[in-house]
Amino acid sequence: MTGRFRAGGTVAVVGFAHSEVRRHFDRPLGSVTVDIARAAIADAGLTPADIDGFVAAALFPTAGAHAVQDGVSTVTAGWLAQRIGSEPRYVAGFQGIGQMPGSVAMAVNAIAAGAVDYVVLHRALHNPSGGYHDDPVTAISGAQQWTAPQGYSGPLSMIGLPYNEYLQRYRADPAAMANVVVEARRNGAELPWSYWYQRPITTAEYLAAPMISDPVRRLDCDIPVDGVAAFVLTSAERARDLPHHPVYVAGYASSATNPPRLQSHWPLDDIMDGGAATARRLWEATGLSPADVDLPQLYDGFSPFVYFWLESLGLCPVGEAHRFVQDGGIDSTTGLPVLSGGGALGTGRMHGIPQLLECYLQLSGRAGSRQREHATVGLACQSSPHYGGAVLYTSEPL
Repeated sequence: MTGRFRAGGTVAVVGFAHSEVRRHFDRPLGSVTVDIARAAIADAGLTPADIDGFVAAALFPTAGAHAVQDGVSTVTAGWLAQRIGSEPRYVAGFQGIGQMPGSVAMAVNAIAAGAVDYVVLHRALHNPSGGYHDDPVTAISGAQQWTAPQGYSGPLSMIGLPYNEYLQRYRADPAAMANVVVEARRNGAELPWSYWYQRPITTAEYLAAPMISDPVRRLDCDIPVDGVAAFVLTSAERARDLPHHPVYVAGYASSATNPPRLQSHWPLDDIMDGGAATARRLWEATGLSPADVDLPQLYDGFSPFVYFWLESLGLCPVGEAHRFVQDGGIDSTTGLPVLSGGGALGTGRMHGIPQLLECYLQLSGRAGSRQREHATVGLACQSSPHYGGAVLYTSEPL
């Protein structure tokens, strides 16, 4: 690790704001984002004039052919920076996979380098009218000509194939996934901003849900929504003078490049090998280990991701996640609270925001009636272990 930057608590999250999560807002996404960013700035005890950095990930995550319009279907860092009333010195957008970990890394690096003092980091998600993955294309060329005409395209097929591999390889019962989805919805039902607020589900309801891409059921998928969240980051030194207990960025890791495959082809071995490498970089970057993490927030845009992250991170043995979740392993009251913040399945398709938010709320002592005792190390993941990333947060500097 000689010569490599280690965050180690040099940068902290000091404030946040989160919109209500809805299927569709009654006003433009950009308008909501401006309000949420200003609320996050005020929550941090700052004014817009204090903010000199903006970071965002503006990926519009639909496999369909919907128009991408800044301020309407997405909100870039540049669009927001023009409308807050500050004079930024640093404006950047993360373009890779793993939207939130990548954005956090950019903000941390800019602050640590002295390029900026206070950064607003936001993510704005839009649910377009019509089918989320509607695609009017009638002719296919390139690599997809070998898959799309046969019905193999888009994220459902992408996750259905390795999930099926997992079930067969480890002789797992697909009904066990009910434990993941029911747990996410139970926790999400407690959050006033969640789309699923006060709407938990039962195992029977999960099993009755229609199959979408066998073995993926409808309730294995997060629901497309409109929603916005913003966070303020600054140096640990400046954070001491602000009103809330800082939450420190201990380190982060992003996935590396993967073996070339047909588009949307994610073999299980690629996921697990790539995930193990991501986890190894994370532990090396922080000096921490799985045993140190008491608040792991695993990504669940599709429920099988929870299995893959549990095993990649070393939170349970490889091939055992399906048993781990059945034995109360992820019960937020008695087990490992991997979905205590509701995740994507329990709040809506907010692309890594629920994981970051839960780490911030719990480690800063701002979770209210949900506050967990002795939460000191949080982990927020996003996307698949081989195609995303993870950030470690601590309640005190390392």
